[in-house]
Amino acid sequence: MRYLGHMRILAIETSCDETGVCLLETRDDGTFHVLGNALYSQVAVHAPYGGVYPNLAKREHSVNLVPVMIECFAAAGALSRATSDIPDVESVHTILEREPELFAELASFLSQHGKPQIDAIAVTHGPGLEPALWVGVNFARALSQLWNVPIVPVNHMEGHIIMPMMHLLPDTKDVFDLDDAQYPLLALLVSGGHTELVLSKEPMHYEIIGQTRDDAAGEAFDKVARLLGLPYPGGPEISRLAALARASGESCRYVFPRPMLYSGDYDFSFSGLKTELRKHVQSLDELTDETRMHTAWAFEDAVVDTLVHKTAKVTDEHGVQTVVLGGGVSANTHLRAQLKEALDARSITLLVPPPALSTDNAVMIALAGALRAAHNDYADPATLTAHGHLRLA
Repeated sequence: MRYLGHMRILAIETSCDETGVCLLETRDDGTFHVLGNALYSQVAVHAPYGGVYPNLAKREHSVNLVPVMIECFAAAGALSRATSDIPDVESVHTILEREPELFAELASFLSQHGKPQIDAIAVTHGPGLEPALWVGVNFARALSQLWNVPIVPVNHMEGHIIMPMMHLLPDTKDVFDLDDAQYPLLALLVSGGHTELVLSKEPMHYEIIGQTRDDAAGEAFDKVARLLGLPYPGGPEISRLAALARASGESCRYVFPRPMLYSGDYDFSFSGLKTELRKHVQSLDELTDETRMHTAWAFEDAVVDTLVHKTAKVTDEHGVQTVVLGGGVSANTHLRAQLKEALDARSITLLVPPPALSTDNAVMIALAGALRAAHNDYADPATLTAHGHLRLA
């Protein structure tokens, strides 16, 4: 991969229900220094509804983006006092006219603080919830105009591909380099909105060769959790119960189908599995703690077996040398263990993100932005838009 040399990048992530801001510094030796990283999660806001509401997510991003940015700059020691040369915030009023709370927060920030030392702004412009994406995109456009710095648009899914390659250097807390992944590389991207197999024969070039035809795996976890009366987000709760059941020493009481396991392609489908779970729950005389645990165990096994089988099939048929696991579901310990076992048997390297950076965050956007900036993939701020269904290829 081509590297930038010395540069500071401000990254903004608002694709769903996480408001993330990161300040990343790239160095001449190819290392990446996370100077500041802040994240506000909306999970508690959306939990009563059992899922993410796009317009509610938009409002939360508008209210929280500037405070999160301030937290990031403070951690980086990058906050400075405003000088007499305060940017004219009214010049970006039109850009932020649909985010009045954000405009007010930005105006207050500019009256108190000067321009930080940054060379570019990386922002997620898709895929994701379009109302949420627009908040980040418009914020980046406003800052670009006020501070006269270029914008690097980042595909959220590329961020999830790059994140597992990030390697913490020994005896440091925030200095990283990127592993020299061997190609062809396969990315298994598993989240609440996506389940994809992405083949990459060379860095930063992608081909989606498999994807879900209906529900994403993370979405299926959340929906099944609701059937079991578990709180949102459902994935961690199902995994917790499944782990308890496995540790009991019993055999799993139930078996659910592995959808499209032998379909002859690399696609997925989890809607039918969800239907089977609904029928199963309705057939139970009582949903006890034990039946809930064994149901979670059987469901997680069905999803993980399917993901691992399809991934292994691609590695066998395409000569894959490295697999990266990305997306929120990549934090699932059973998926990590089963995938590693399958790939170890094939002498294939598996790269996974740190658990704390498995879900959406601005560090991955900063990393992807740095690599894109090295290829001069900048955007015209006047024409930059949000794309809810943006694809990698």
